Order: sequence, then C-alpha cells, then structure tokens
Amino acid sequence: MAGEQRSVLREGVTSGLLGAAVVALWFLIFDIARGKPLLTPALLGAAVFYGVRDPAGAPIAFGPILGYTVLHGLAFIAFGVIAAALIAVSERETPLFIAVIILFACFEMFFLGALGAVGRSMVGAVVWWAVLVGNLAAAVAMLWYFFFGHRALARLLIGSWGGVLREGVVAGVVGAVIVALWFLAVDTIQGEPLRTPKLLGTAFLRQTDPMAAALTYSLVHGIAFIGFGIVASMLVAAAERQPVFVLVLIILFTIFEVASFGAIVIAANWVLNEVAGWTIFVGNLLAAGAMLAYFFRHHRTLAHRLTEAWGDDS
Repeated sequence: MAGEQRSVLREGVTSGLLGAAVVALWFLIFDIARGKPLLTPALLGAAVFYGVRDPAGAPIAFGPILGYTVLHGLAFIAFGVIAAALIAVSERETPLFIAVIILFACFEMFFLGALGAVGRSMVGAVVWWAVLVGNLAAAVAMLWYFFFGHRALARLLIGSWGGVLREGVVAGVVGAVIVALWFLAVDTIQGEPLRTPKLLGTAFLRQTDPMAAALTYSLVHGIAFIGFGIVASMLVAAAERQPVFVLVLIILFTIFEVASFGAIVIAANWVLNEVAGWTIFVGNLLAAGAMLAYFFRHHRTLAHRLTEAWGDDS
C-alpha cells in the first residue's frame, strides 16, 4: 500500500510538472511571437500578488514572474496528484475514468474563471484563447504520460478507437497543411507571403502584430482541422459497418466548407474584401479531397463498396 501511494505521488508530481512546463513553454513562444517575452506570467503575477488590474501598470519584472511560476507549478502538481489517484482507482474500476475527464474539464474551467476574475483589461492582454490552448496542450501531455505508464488501462479505454484517433489526427494535419500551402502559394504569387494568415489572425484572434497573427492563426487553424479530422475518422469507421454514415460524412464536409465562409461573414466580413472568396473555397476543397483520399486509402473495402454502389446506380 505504501509503495502504491509513493507511485501515485511520484506520477502526480511528474505529470504536474510536465503540464506546467508545457503551459510555460507555450506562453513563452506565444509572448515571443507577439514581441513581448514573459509578458503573460508577468501580468498574471502582478494580478495575483499585487492586485494589479490594468496591464499598463504591470511591468515585466522578475518578482511577479517568479512568484506566478512557482504558484502555477504548485497548482499543477496538486492537480496531477489528484489525477494520478483517480487513474490508479480507474485501473480497478474502469467506469470511474469518467471522474478523470470531469476533473480535467473542471481544471480547464477553473483557469478560465480565475482569468476572468482579474478583470476585462487583463483578460484582453493575456488573451483568453491562448490560456485555453495552453491548458488543453498540458492536459494532452499529462494524459499521454498517464497512459504511457498505464498501458493496460489505455488499451481497455481506447481499444480499436486508437487507430481511429490516429487516422483523424493525421487526416486533420494533412488538410491543414494543404490549405496552408495553397494560401502560401496564392499569397506568394500576389507578392505578399503569409498575407492571408495575417489577415485572418487579425480578424479572428485580435492580434495586432502581423507575425504573431500569422503564427497564432496557423496554430488554431491546425487544431480546428485536427478536431474535424477526428470526427470525420469516426464517421468513416462507422460507415464501414453502416454505409448510411457516408451520407453523414458528406454532410459534415459540406458543413465545414460552408462554415468557413459563415464564420468570416459573421465575425469579419471585411476580410472578403481582402481575400478572394474563391481562394477560400478552393483551399478547403483541396483539403477535403486530400483528407478523403487519405481515409479511403486506409479503408479500401469501404471505397470499393461505394464504387460498386455507384456503378450499380448508373
């Protein structure tokens, strides 16, 4: 029992430090990209320890940075120990793993709630979505660490869905890269490389620095495609058993295409004055074609059945 407790404590501390390091690295890259290294921990440290609510009155000083880094690390360690204990229990009672999912969701909401408590101006300076992305990345890293040390639990929970998840991630990356390369080619031909991600980053993420806008939009764009790829991969796997899900897959890709225009029209209509609508349509169409080609290459039985059905209907 004592050995098990030491193992849980060790895993919890290690996973907590891993999560804290991932968040710290993410914000270091994010702050460097917007030309203000260590701005985020400085702002949060000033808010927590000195009650500063105006970002203009929060200099980038060593004291707030160190204080917030230590507090941030301790919070993640405490969270990691609780998560490790729940993981250990889940090995004996698998349904209790839902408690781990709830814990991670609550932890994410806690950080967003705490950020909201420091004031609207601070939230704007820290950038709320960057906090969300950083904590999500930390959650993924911590879960990977837990599953690496508890492979039997991972196999039991994920089972055959591990391949579906992997295919979805790869397909999402393929789609994101195709769109990125398409717009890089279009922008280069027009004499201004990275113009499109700069515009979209400025429109959707409210970034003022052009390179920071391009970097952050590319990251968010990639995450969105990966999420879409995972959903599409699940539908492809379901279609192998019930071909009717192919119709749902087609609807999903159609919605994704339309949603790209809808988001621009709703959030930043002026972007369509700067970026030709047909380039967005063609870019997403190329990405959809590449993703479907990847799926059907790995699901040739489904592709063969669909081809036969098409031939019979003709």
